[in-house]
Amino acid sequence: MVADGCIDIFFEINNPQDNFVMGFCKKYTEFPLDNTFNYTGVRFLPTMFPQLFKVNAAELSNRFENLNVVVPHTAKFIADSFSISQDTNEIKHLLDNYFTEVISKTKFDYDNRLYEAINIILKNFGVLNVETDLNTGISQRQLQRLFKYYIGDTAKTFSKVVQFQNILKAKPSNQSLKSNKLFYDVGYYDQAHFIKDFKNFYGITPSKAFEK
Repeated sequence: MVADGCIDIFFEINNPQDNFVMGFCKKYTEFPLDNTFNYTGVRFLPTMFPQLFKVNAAELSNRFENLNVVVPHTAKFIADSFSISQDTNEIKHLLDNYFTEVISKTKFDYDNRLYEAINIILKNFGVLNVETDLNTGISQRQLQRLFKYYIGDTAKTFSKVVQFQNILKAKPSNQSLKSNKLFYDVGYYDQAHFIKDFKNFYGITPSKAFEK
């Protein structure tokens, strides 16, 4: 799993009693898989898991945990509702209905200052100075506290993940990496730092990731 700024719930449809939540990660994570596997996952965009379940995202960062420890009622729903006999549409329908109900009962703590900061980061593709460019009417200390609770890490780390994800979306070839100097375009001053960060987030170098 590569770093993407999200929080995920996942479970094996053959054994839904074992269900987990994966927090915000600032580096890639590897999971061993059997020869056959059938995982189902729910991805929560940044801030949504803490909003829905009133859980401090920082407590889940860079690790995964049994869902029963974090959100027992959702863990029980998954354990009781799914089996290998269900097809993808049925699984999706059950999950949609469940989370629609959760959303309908949730009181969202919408802090405009946090979401404006996130919007600035996304608009700039993660390439910015977080100390000077995130002027949303809140102190740096308060902003970092909000980022850690709702995202799981600092604004700077989140920006780096956004920067990395935009590199993936660009789908550069090895040739374009060399000739177009993509690392300059995405905010790096030299190739060495670009490769180091990319490998941290993805697990392999850009040349291996984008080889044709």
